[in-house]
Amino acid sequence: MSAETPAAPGHDEHYLRVFRRNFRAWRGTRPFWAGLFVMLGGLPIAYFPYANLQIGHLTLAMATTAGAGSLIIGVLLVVLGFSLWFQKHVRTFAGVAAILLALVSIPVSNLGGFLVGFLLALVGGAMAVSWAEDAPPAPEQAQAQADTKGTGVAPEGAVAPGTAAAGEVGESNDLSGTSPGNEANGRHSAG
Repeated sequence: MSAETPAAPGHDEHYLRVFRRNFRAWRGTRPFWAGLFVMLGGLPIAYFPYANLQIGHLTLAMATTAGAGSLIIGVLLVVLGFSLWFQKHVRTFAGVAAILLALVSIPVSNLGGFLVGFLLALVGGAMAVSWAEDAPPAPEQAQAQADTKGTGVAPEGAVAPGTAAAGEVGESNDLSGTSPGNEANGRHSAG
């Protein structure tokens, strides 16, 4: 092997490069950033009610009567963040729960960790609810796309985009009844 030959993937590579590539692949299959934001939102919510701020010789204690509630909300948000990472099928439940806990943290724990924890948990929960896994194309669809790319001709039985099927001269393939041509604008006529 000479110095000019590239390293084979998985072999002869630095372990950090392999780890980074594997982590990126793992991160792409789950709502990673949503989980991170939810976890980061739980930390200030749980921390600020128990923090002591030193200003010179003056100690400012942020402890409130709702300190236990703040701790519970913060710990639940961190657990929800981990569940988004490792249990991606509960993303809708975890996202909605994170949004509700963020909203509850406003009156319970110092305006939701001085709005920092509230905003992070709210954004993370919204990201979790809106995340959708990227599904690979079906094998038949991928094969049809590969066939049409090389020849410029649609496979047998398929209708090329923008053309009408046999017997449908000038008709659209839209069966919803909401195309602009029939002026329905999403509503069907009553009779």
